[in-house]
Amino acid sequence: MWHKPRLLTAIADLLLVAAGTALLFAAVIWGAPRLRLFPLHEVAIKHELRELRQEDIEQALSPVLQGNFFTVNPEAVRLALEQLPWVRRAEVWRKWPARLEVRIEEQQAAAHWGDGQGELVNTFGEVFTAPLARPQALPRLSGPAGSSVEVLRRYAEFAEQLKPTGTRPAQLALSTRLAWLLKMENGMLVELGREQAKAPILLRLQRFVDYYPTLSETRLGRPLVVDMRYPNGFALRFPASAVQEVKGKK
Repeated sequence: MWHKPRLLTAIADLLLVAAGTALLFAAVIWGAPRLRLFPLHEVAIKHELRELRQEDIEQALSPVLQGNFFTVNPEAVRLALEQLPWVRRAEVWRKWPARLEVRIEEQQAAAHWGDGQGELVNTFGEVFTAPLARPQALPRLSGPAGSSVEVLRRYAEFAEQLKPTGTRPAQLALSTRLAWLLKMENGMLVELGREQAKAPILLRLQRFVDYYPTLSETRLGRPLVVDMRYPNGFALRFPASAVQEVKGKK
């Protein structure tokens, strides 16, 4: 090859062209921000939003949408979006020549959580804090820290088993001693207590379902509390006023 000067000249010319092209490309990329080339024209959200408002998104993104198509940081945009209360997860990518495309996974509230401080539980059992834009008939769940996944799972299990009663649980609480307490929509409290090997909670709850039609037919009316913590039975507690009324009729 060294004895072929024409071939050497051609290779040298090709290398010069390649180097010049690389330098030109680097100059364009480096100088684009300074020359105001490739402006970013649009941030496109790929689907309809239910809870998020357009003005909240614009306010969150305003500090990070600085520069042009090449200099805007998609990771910074993603992190800014995920700071919004109703955003569970966001994905951001560049779309040539002047757009960012965004996919947002919104939180889906499954229940209220805790003592009414604005906390909610999503469908994954994760606790988050966000304002509800409109009233929703959500149950209220509570339990020790880190128990939200288990409490949500148990709520769905109990609600399914209680369907024959024609009423739903409005609240479910797990105590620090791991005892369960249900409150029905009609105000009736059902003490389920702790899980027991000889009398599992679902077995005791089924006993409540079986006897539910007769619980409002007692001479004292509907009980305030049904204690299902017993292996082979249950106890009823009535309001004091009902007890006094029955005593007065004797």
